[in-house]
Amino acid sequence: MECQECSAGTVQFAVPTEYDAYLPGEESVVALCTRCLAIQPATTATGEPDFGRVSDAFPSSPEAAVPLALLLGLLENLALYRTEITELLDAVERAGTDPLLALDRLARDPDIDTDLDLSGRRRQLEQLL
Repeated sequence: MECQECSAGTVQFAVPTEYDAYLPGEESVVALCTRCLAIQPATTATGEPDFGRVSDAFPSSPEAAVPLALLLGLLENLALYRTEITELLDAVERAGTDPLLALDRLARDPDIDTDLDLSGRRRQLEQLL
């Protein structure tokens, strides 16, 4: 599946029911763009998602990668999704990954080309926490 925003490849994954509330629609499968980090609805997810296709900075375990991916989808509206973002940050951390460090690494990844200022959002998240 190609990204609707930039036509790059995506990583499709099923969203566990515990994270349903963090999606704007009724999707149970979403796709994360490997270039612009956009989240979009998808039709199917086959097997274990390979988040390493996004970046080496992305957590390898789905327990940390899924909430981090959903977090990226909400960062554009930090004020609107403050509670959800805080909960997703906690979920990533409980899964054994430092979410702020992951954002730093994603911001420095030369293959990531997102309109979102990841470094700026990271600073805002640090203040939020």
